[in-house]
Amino acid sequence: MKNILFLCTGNSCRSQMAEGWAKKLKGEKYSFYSAGTKKHGLNPYAVKVMDEVGVDISSHQSKTVDELPNIHFDYVITVCSDAHETCPYFPGGKIIHKGFDDPPRLTKNLTDENQILFIYRRVRDEIKEFITHIESELRENEI
Repeated sequence: MKNILFLCTGNSCRSQMAEGWAKKLKGEKYSFYSAGTKKHGLNPYAVKVMDEVGVDISSHQSKTVDELPNIHFDYVITVCSDAHETCPYFPGGKIIHKGFDDPPRLTKNLTDENQILFIYRRVRDEIKEFITHIESELRENEI
């Protein structure tokens, strides 16, 4: 089974949602992990909007690449431009960049809960769409 890592800056939102969706939708085909170049803690809005669609990520932990088990990653999918630019070296792994908007950054000045949740839900659904078709993305970037 191929190992796939979703990498983001803080491993708090986008990479966590990607890992949650991937395990739910494609977990029988691949082993999925997520990590960050830094550790920001699990985002409560990410947990909330994933729970709305039946994906429980509440037990996930924010972690850095250094905290991952010592395994070979066949693919590293960066889900933000910062992680893509500062991506550590993964011997033999193929780096794929698929950037998604950053909900915490987009909502930092918002106070309306509905507006905040709208942005998180939009990004959640965009990540689901990507995961749904992940095989074609992997084929295009075959090692």
